[in-house]
Amino acid sequence: MQINDPSAYRRCEETDLIGELMDLRDRRVLELGCGAAYTTRMLATRFGAARITATEVDRIQHARNLAIPDLPQVSFRYGGAESIADPDASYEIVVMLKSLHHVPIAAMDQALREIHRVLLPSGLLYVSEPVYWGDFNAIMRLIDDERLVREAAFEALRNAVAAGLFELVAEVFFESEGTYPDWESFAARFIDVTHSERNLDAERLAEIRAAFERHQTPHGVRLWKPHRVDLLRRVD
Repeated sequence: MQINDPSAYRRCEETDLIGELMDLRDRRVLELGCGAAYTTRMLATRFGAARITATEVDRIQHARNLAIPDLPQVSFRYGGAESIADPDASYEIVVMLKSLHHVPIAAMDQALREIHRVLLPSGLLYVSEPVYWGDFNAIMRLIDDERLVREAAFEALRNAVAAGLFELVAEVFFESEGTYPDWESFAARFIDVTHSERNLDAERLAEIRAAFERHQTPHGVRLWKPHRVDLLRRVD
């Protein structure tokens, strides 16, 4: 397992990889840290998961998710990965999309033990994490420097494999394209959020905006966002 491999990236969308690496049709799926439920919807509609439990620790976003009217096979739940309110062996697949590094560092190992507990024997854990590298990260670190938490998340995965909880099935590095028409659209997506208190002063906001607008073109800003996917299988 490697935290980064700049020579190994492919350009694709996250959903392409999900469909390539796993068969979710008629499966029981747990999504930890579902955010605004964009991928949750894909898991239900495009990939045909039978039942999805989608958790979120941002109470504001969770309340919005509860109001979604057209996903009857999805149950939205407030809660974190370190304490999963399900019996043992409840799910065939667990999905974490850019959420492991948001688990408190001291609770990451516990979260992976909980995931092992609620997975069926030989069940799959799909973990996608942003990689601390590239132009997009150079802007994002000015908003919230996540180097330490991303490193801790990777170490927690390696520790879980070394401890015999999981085995590595695949590790894939990919870049997905982010397109932002202007500064306001970028700020709405990454700064004016409900899940974090940014507390950015005017000077820092100006620095972030300048870093963003260095990539401005007549067609907006296009940035390639690097990720690492680790697909793990529960070891009994």
